[in-house]
Amino acid sequence: MPHPIIFDTDPGVDDAQAIAIALRHPDIELLGMTTTYGNVDVETATHNALLLAELAGRGDVPVAQGAAAPMVKPRHPAPAHIHGANGLGNIELPAVRGRPDPRSAAQFIVDTVNARPGEVTLVAVGPVGNLAAALQLDPAIVDRVRQVVIMGGSIREGGNVTPVAEANMFNDPDAAARVLTAGWPLTLVGLDVTHRCVLTPAHMARIEAGQGALGRVLAGSYAFYRDFYYEFLGIDGCCPHDSCALAWLLRPELFITSRGHLTVATSGDAEGQTIFAPEGRAFIEARWSRTPLVDVCLGVDGQAVSDWIADTLA
Repeated sequence: MPHPIIFDTDPGVDDAQAIAIALRHPDIELLGMTTTYGNVDVETATHNALLLAELAGRGDVPVAQGAAAPMVKPRHPAPAHIHGANGLGNIELPAVRGRPDPRSAAQFIVDTVNARPGEVTLVAVGPVGNLAAALQLDPAIVDRVRQVVIMGGSIREGGNVTPVAEANMFNDPDAAARVLTAGWPLTLVGLDVTHRCVLTPAHMARIEAGQGALGRVLAGSYAFYRDFYYEFLGIDGCCPHDSCALAWLLRPELFITSRGHLTVATSGDAEGQTIFAPEGRAFIEARWSRTPLVDVCLGVDGQAVSDWIADTLA
């Protein structure tokens, strides 16, 4: 049975790869995309989401624009050195024909979840302000979503934008603190597993050959992203962070998860750090276990996930 999902995204090179999976995989029913700032400004994110859907022949997929900035803190500049100024490696892009849904991202989430209670999975791969805003609009969606999958955070791996914080959590820690502790069924897919997965040039050659016009955009943007990973991490390829969230949804047997209590630091040197207390473990104070139980991914068969991404899109 297909998984009905809303894909919350800030495309972004690795977002584009994940969007291609969401658009193409027979076991995903893509109900819509909601956009946020993060890898790019929100207007560019919306443009890219519309474009990728059109290139895949799926211009019917709704795209609703959302958060343009964090809930509380000042917004940091978009990381153009990683994703390019246009989010897709600065390659030349065709014009977009479609227009976004007139609803805000938060309203789109609330409307869609309430129309299909118990069915919809929210997959969020950018800063999670849209999910926080949806909770503000209708707190009852906590009991109506099927599950929530968040690409973000880091339990043991350390950070990628600070020594302890992953980018999505750091970009809006106040929203993350709300979303990760809301009490809905939630799985965190963070750097502990995404850094174990690498899309190689051989993988991308297969994807480019299999995806037509969309494949050419994925491959062109990949080249820019690959250069970043080679310079900063010495990897010949890239970490497909956002696709890992969909891999967990469809192939959970490839991951090792642990259940426990999750919090997010919202200020100070640890701003954006995800703090995980395993279920049943006693600490010096009970406050570490005050939040609802969630699942976090701590291990993965990285080769199998990377191969699954290429096989899905080849």
